[in-house]
Amino acid sequence: MDYTLESGVDPLREAINNSLTQFVDRENEYLRQIGSELYPVADALKNFLLDSGKRFRPLFAAAGFVGSGGVLDAASINAVASIELVHVCALIHDDVMDCSDTRRGAPSIHRLFESLHKTEGLQGSAEQFGVASAILLGDLALVWASKALHESGVTSQSLIRALPLYDEMRVELMAGQYLDVYEQALASESIERSLKVARYKSGKYSIERPLHFGASLATGANLSAYSEYGIPLGEAFQLRDDLLGVFGDPAQTGKPAGDDLREGKRTVLIAATLQNSNPEQKIRVNALLGKEDLNLAEIEELRSIITSSGAADYVENMISDLTKQSLAALETGTITSDAKSFLIHMAAVATKRSY
Repeated sequence: MDYTLESGVDPLREAINNSLTQFVDRENEYLRQIGSELYPVADALKNFLLDSGKRFRPLFAAAGFVGSGGVLDAASINAVASIELVHVCALIHDDVMDCSDTRRGAPSIHRLFESLHKTEGLQGSAEQFGVASAILLGDLALVWASKALHESGVTSQSLIRALPLYDEMRVELMAGQYLDVYEQALASESIERSLKVARYKSGKYSIERPLHFGASLATGANLSAYSEYGIPLGEAFQLRDDLLGVFGDPAQTGKPAGDDLREGKRTVLIAATLQNSNPEQKIRVNALLGKEDLNLAEIEELRSIITSSGAADYVENMISDLTKQSLAALETGTITSDAKSFLIHMAAVATKRSY
């Protein structure tokens, strides 16, 4: 069966979900054969992967594939779906690094296994058991990503073209994650440095590299055009996440209110706030940012400073400008018309999320 971009996002997302379900069910059967101790691992990974998720990265990879002359079939759907497992690895490890209690409205993986330790009355530190388990589950998701790609059914020629981009995407993701940790420890106040984190931690691996990966699975065409579209849109995508991390509705984000403030994230939004606040406001921001027991009143105080400094409007304007830059890139190159229409729609999906 072939799939088309003209049918829209939802049918394509359903096909990606079906591919992921079939893959994880096969892999979990093997885990269960190893021993009953791994049942919680199998269940946790399946639930984390399938209970929610917008599938942005596989969708962009599918667009890159079609836009470079590919015809979506079961094998190519399997291949682009594999990128979601890279994302799962990143999310699980990110929650450990940020000490996040929740993800998508449910306990984060390290908290889930910390709870398992307590429930089963195991020996040693429950917290350390949870962290160790999450690191291993994230690693397993990364292994599964490669396995899903290699077992996807695409031709060996497609794999040879795509693997260098696949590897580069994962290297850039890990580099971006480290930059995020480092900037937080550095207490950076630089908009330029924070934007670099946004580019590598999320922007490139969310949009540009999936497009490149999909294109390489097809013919390897249009890589530069996809960069011109993907890099600015990826940055706009992360900037929207930064706004949601401060102002987002927990019912929509699946995270507690103001979670990025509690975690001390050094985003473009925070850098712009510090650069445009008066001395008293700057002292308060630095005193409250990263406070683990930050309460709702303090969150509202920080939100008020961010808004009054003009930082929220500044970031909104950046998102608008970057999105326009991204869409303008679609006017050139040889990307197929159906892929262009799909990418215009995806730009709106990626940047218009409300808070």
